[in-house]
Amino acid sequence: MQVQFREFDPFDVWIWLEFATVPSEMEKRYVEEVFNSWFYLGKLGAFNAENLQVQEQGLDLSYMHYDEQTADNSLMALMHNMGEFEYEGTWGRCWFDIGTSDAIALDILINALKQLSKEYVNIATLFIGGENEDWTVEDSDRSGFIYDGSNN
Repeated sequence: MQVQFREFDPFDVWIWLEFATVPSEMEKRYVEEVFNSWFYLGKLGAFNAENLQVQEQGLDLSYMHYDEQTADNSLMALMHNMGEFEYEGTWGRCWFDIGTSDAIALDILINALKQLSKEYVNIATLFIGGENEDWTVEDSDRSGFIYDGSNN
C-alpha cells in the first residue's frame, strides 16, 4: 500500500483509499471498522503526543511510575467529526475533522491500514488530504456525520 499526502487541513480533511479491485461488502466492513475505531479513539483524546509516558519510558516497563499530574496537565487532543464512508468503483473516501489530535493519529491509522491491506483488503494507495478530479467532494452528503457535537 502506497501512502501519499496531498493538501492537508486537519479541520477539513478527506482520506481516500484506492483499492486494487472493487471492494466486496465484507472488505468495506473491515475498512469502516478501522476508521470508526480510529475516530472513536481520537474522540476520546487517545492521540495526544504530549502524554506518551509509556512510549518514552522505553522497553523496561516493570514498576513504571505513571504520572497522573502530567497526564492531567497535557493539552486536550480531540477529534471532532467524521462523515459517512463513501464508495465509488475502486475508490473509498471519508471526511474528518481531526481537530487538535496530534500527528501520531495519522501514523497509527497508516500502520493499521498497511496491516489490513496485507491481510484482508488489497489497498493500492492511501491518500491523505486533497481531492480527486473524477469524484468531487461537492458530491458528498456531509449531513451524515457519525458525531456532530449535538449529543454531548
